Amino acid sequence: MNDLTVSNIERQNVLNNSYALQAIQENLDVNGLRFHDQVLFTTKMMAEFYGVDERTIKRYIQEYGDELRANGYFLSQGNSLKEIRLHFDGDINVPNKVRKLGVFTFRAFLNIGMLLTESERAKQLRTRILDIVIATINGRAGGGTKYINWRDRDYLPTAIKSENYRKIFTQAVGKYVEGIPTYKYEQITDLIYKAVFRENAKEYRVVLRLQNEENVRHTLYAEVLLCISSFENGVAYQIEKQYSENGNRQLSIEEVKTIIDDLATAPMMEPFINDARSKMASRDVAFRDAWHGNLAEYLRAVTPDEFDKFIGDASIDFDNILEANREVLKRLKQADDDDE
Repeated sequence: MNDLTVSNIERQNVLNNSYALQAIQENLDVNGLRFHDQVLFTTKMMAEFYGVDERTIKRYIQEYGDELRANGYFLSQGNSLKEIRLHFDGDINVPNKVRKLGVFTFRAFLNIGMLLTESERAKQLRTRILDIVIATINGRAGGGTKYINWRDRDYLPTAIKSENYRKIFTQAVGKYVEGIPTYKYEQITDLIYKAVFRENAKEYRVVLRLQNEENVRHTLYAEVLLCISSFENGVAYQIEKQYSENGNRQLSIEEVKTIIDDLATAPMMEPFINDARSKMASRDVAFRDAWHGNLAEYLRAVTPDEFDKFIGDASIDFDNILEANREVLKRLKQADDDDE
């Protein structure tokens, strides 16, 4: 993970992960104000905890106000402030003349801790946060995240459909493209991978630290796999069409490359390709600590729903999915390796 003090995406990947937040709250020795099932902190409490002046906290509020408000910071005033005063009955020292009180939820409390560069305690907190986040993700993913994409309920149905489309593609390449079978499959697949996520299979392997025997396609998220399958299906159709138009003459690799380049810039494919790039780049950073440098512009924070999809109640237990679908997965693993 990158430096939390400089990366809004990294900070949000922590704050959007409700499972990690719960673990962090359970592991930190932090005493806030219990109010309506929440833990709240005043600006003074924040300054005391982090060992900085209140003016420093206020400066960060001014500089990062939108981010902090999105993560739970708010101004309590009117009846809300009156209720807080009555609830804590002197536990907080807020003069009656104060009409507005800055209040931090636990999320906002962590948010400030991820921003503060002047505080040694905040620095220590950031280290603990990252350790807990990594442990939480790995623990909930069954010990590792290389195949965290399999925890998505949509993965297996998509993988099965993808295998069928892959056969249509390989048959078209085998019949209508000139060249040595294994070599031309590898070349054309790499051209498609480059078109969709700007990395060939070898480059992708390096990013995900895959072993030689591990299949690239088995690590792809369902949405990315669907995009690849759609792309391959379109390429297969155009290869066969051009073969017929050319008087049944086999296409060269260069002619196939032109087909792929044209499809990559087709308006109908743009939303699918952009979505695949964004999901792969963003999820791999959050779940696999893998950085796709060529897709940096597509990076965004992983949403709470995505955390739930892969490590939460909406996910499928990794061990159970292996056992329940052993024969299907075995067939997928035995699929032709010419896709890499």
